Amino acid sequence: MITEEEVLHIANLAKLKLSDEETKNFTTQLGEIINYFQQLNELDTSDIAPVFKSIKGANVFREDIVDSSQCLSMQEALKNAPDIEENFLKVPKMKGAD
Repeated sequence: MITEEEVLHIANLAKLKLSDEETKNFTTQLGEIINYFQQLNELDTSDIAPVFKSIKGANVFREDIVDSSQCLSMQEALKNAPDIEENFLKVPKMKGAD
C-alpha cells in the first residue's frame, strides 16, 4: 500500500504541487495500480517462454548518407528565430538553472 507521504514525496520529485484532494485521489489510484501489479507477480509463468518482441518482423536498415540538398544553411535555419546571438538561438534562462 502507498501512503500519502509517499505520494507527496513523488510529487515533490516531479516538482508538482498537489491539493489535499489530489493527494488522496493519487494515493488511492496508485495503491490500486500497485495492488494490480502484485496480483500479476502471483501468476505462475514458469511454462511461458519469454517474449522479446511482441510483433513479428525485422528491422529495416538503410545507408546513412548525408544529402546536402535536403539541409538548411545556418542562415536559413536561423532566419525566423526570435533572438540570435553569435549564430546560436538565444532562449530565456531555464528556471533553476544556475
